[in-house]
Amino acid sequence: MNAFLAAPTRHTILLSGCAVLALLSAPVHALEGASVSLGTIFIDTARDGSDDDETIVADQVTSGSGLPSDIMDSSASISVITSKEIAQRGAQTTEQILQYSAGISTDYYGRDDRYDYFKIRGYDATTYRDGMLIGDAFGGVREEPFAFDRVEVLKGANSTSFGVGDPGGAVNFITKSPTGERLRQIYGTVGSFNHKELGFDLGDTFAGNSDLSWRLTGKMQDSEAETDESTDDETFIMGGLAWRPSDRTTVSLVYDYLYRDGYPNSSGYPATGDDFDRDLFLGEPDFNYLDTDRHTLTFKLEHDFGNGLEFGSTARYTKGTGGFGYVFLGAVTSEEDETVSRYYFANDADFENFVVDAHLLYETTFGTLSSRTMGGVEYRDNHRENTLWYTRAADIRWSDPVYTGGLDLDATAPYQDTTTDTQVASFYLQQEFAWDRLIVQGGLRRDWIDNSITDNLTDVTTEADDVEDTLRLGLTYRINPNLSLFGSYAESVVPASLGEEPERGKQYEVGVKYRPDGFRGLLTASVYDLTKYNETVTNADTLLDEVRGESRVRGIDLEAKAELTEQFSFTAAYTYLESEILESDNGSNNGNELGSTPQHSGSIWTNYVMPGQGSLGDLNLGLGVRYTGEYWRSDANTGKTDAAWLWDAAIGYDIAENTQMRLNVTNLLDEKHIAQGGYSTDYYNAGREISLTLNHSW
Repeated sequence: MNAFLAAPTRHTILLSGCAVLALLSAPVHALEGASVSLGTIFIDTARDGSDDDETIVADQVTSGSGLPSDIMDSSASISVITSKEIAQRGAQTTEQILQYSAGISTDYYGRDDRYDYFKIRGYDATTYRDGMLIGDAFGGVREEPFAFDRVEVLKGANSTSFGVGDPGGAVNFITKSPTGERLRQIYGTVGSFNHKELGFDLGDTFAGNSDLSWRLTGKMQDSEAETDESTDDETFIMGGLAWRPSDRTTVSLVYDYLYRDGYPNSSGYPATGDDFDRDLFLGEPDFNYLDTDRHTLTFKLEHDFGNGLEFGSTARYTKGTGGFGYVFLGAVTSEEDETVSRYYFANDADFENFVVDAHLLYETTFGTLSSRTMGGVEYRDNHRENTLWYTRAADIRWSDPVYTGGLDLDATAPYQDTTTDTQVASFYLQQEFAWDRLIVQGGLRRDWIDNSITDNLTDVTTEADDVEDTLRLGLTYRINPNLSLFGSYAESVVPASLGEEPERGKQYEVGVKYRPDGFRGLLTASVYDLTKYNETVTNADTLLDEVRGESRVRGIDLEAKAELTEQFSFTAAYTYLESEILESDNGSNNGNELGSTPQHSGSIWTNYVMPGQGSLGDLNLGLGVRYTGEYWRSDANTGKTDAAWLWDAAIGYDIAENTQMRLNVTNLLDEKHIAQGGYSTDYYNAGREISLTLNHSW
């Protein structure tokens, strides 16, 4: 604990945060004595979670214990990024949405855009959509943030609540769906690297007081990328219908389609110590693609029987293809000739997933004791065929690159071709008792996991069956309406490669939450100890599993979100982690820290609205800073990435009523560092990007 309190970097972060606050509060002091009103203190009493577009401070959460609840009552650390906060920061990717939250590290693979790269409390995160499993962020499809109303982050093990997942935590995306209210929004964006984008979000009922409503959301993006010979195009469309025959019943159907035509990797830069231009491309123009083509259909039914009994069910079917092909660098072959070796690497995948969940929620009271009970079943059927190619490419001269052509996959033998089928049947039970100021939460889950992998190169099938039980216990004590103490024990489980024991995790956590009366805000502090057993990790360069064994993370998370006035708001976060590999495959990494896991990280984003006068509209000013401490690039702890400070900024101006222009800049000072290195190759962090958006609603 002394190490936590003595960390000098934290003091640096806090001092910097104070400087940012002072900078953005300067307009307030400038207005002293003038006739401009700075607004009244914001006090909100409607804590129903329905105003995510009006506030950055959420009160309700669907994660936590698995039961929807007030965040103050949940015995877990939770970060909610509302639609207003996403818009304030102009976040365009999942990583950008998450990078101002405590306990989360992002951007540790630089400009590798194959996946969403983020870890929670030192471990790869599991992603969910409306509480139903999507899969690992690493190795999965990059989600489109415009599809979601909010993003909930549950820190720590959560298999009892949602099913299989890593112990560090989970990200739950909440889908935009028909609300029955009129919604009209369109926007256009231009920006760096010839970025052009159009989007819309429309909704309404079919007639005046009709019980049928609809919503249509989409975006089209045409863009190049920071690295030469790279594109970043996307088409996304989502349509939903909802039927509400009464105030007790809702039936909805949502279809969405995601197509990406992007680039997988910057190809890297020779590890010579030289400072290369970010746009230098040493791959092959004819072999540099990242394709995603995914269809998703979701059906949802909710019914309130009255007398405290509610039923809910969701079914989701997903089908798609994905893959990438690129050339990455190997070792330098000649310093004198400035040449470096290269390798073709490609992946092709077909996937089909089905998941259905059904549950009952019963709420009742026994005198002064309140009870909520949720019991449910879930079934998942996942199918995936995955093919990998890897072969030598011609060397290239980095000072004067000459491209030699792509790779014909049809004429090249893959080094891996597998078909994986996984079926998981689950039963879960969540229970909550509340008496006076004390809230007790518990959960049990059993997963029956059937897994088979067929090696299509040898026609050999391997099968395994597992039955896994997970437990969660939590306790919250409301000291007063504004202050909560909480503690919990939680377990996690993830099926590993066949032949390996399932990965299991456990976490102990204690913390405190404070929600003030004088302004809308939420402050959370927690201390945790989590361990993962039978651990298998996926190598990002080869996509092959490697056994790590056992590891542990201990840490502190501090997070604050506040709207001090109607004009001024901020979010701040700090994390300290101590990670250790307890057991590795051959013992060579025992005692090392986890790769891509900084000990210190922190951030602060401030937002100030300068009210307009007369014909002048409101001016919205945002400024943020992110700090990532140094970290080892791999579990071997043979090379470190330097600590870095990155600044982001946003300026918005209300041109007219319901029309706003917004300028966003990420990495404002164009700070440059090696985010990841390995196999004699370096990868830089993303450079400065500027975007200008015109948004209109009516």
